[in-house]
Amino acid sequence: MLTREEFGRLFDVFERSAWRLEIQGVYDEPEEREPFRRFLAGEPDDLEWMQDWYDWIHEVTSAGKQCARVRATTDPLTDYLRWELGVLTPPAVDAGEDIRVLPAQQAIALELPRTDFWLFDDSSVAVLVFGESGVVGAELVDEREAVESYRRVRDRAWDAAVPYQDWAATSAP
Repeated sequence: MLTREEFGRLFDVFERSAWRLEIQGVYDEPEEREPFRRFLAGEPDDLEWMQDWYDWIHEVTSAGKQCARVRATTDPLTDYLRWELGVLTPPAVDAGEDIRVLPAQQAIALELPRTDFWLFDDSSVAVLVFGESGVVGAELVDEREAVESYRRVRDRAWDAAVPYQDWAATSAP
């Protein structure tokens, strides 16, 4: 089990690609609580608190690395997903992250795992572990057959998902 800090270091050492399956309808990360509260209250947010992520995305993608994810939705969208997809996602896409959206029924039909994970360089997987204060760490998987099963999940989810811009043009919250 990696600590949250050890998990975070994986983003400093990957060489080619970082890919995430985001499967939950709600996340409770401490740094998101106040911005999410402001969203629910209809208050403005300059997203300064997220700028480090957007800058990092721009840096790694400008260096030729890939950063991508599939976000599975809920039906109906949770307030969290309305915020994430409507507010947080556009700047990430603008920074270079390739984000696709997978409607809830398709995610169910694909029998995707119910856990979020990051796949790094197609050779290791960090299965996220959540606690009362968001991500507390990750289980590192690097055994070849196990990683291959996560690659197959990625491929199924990626192929079925819709590019964010296409999804937003017809379904944006």
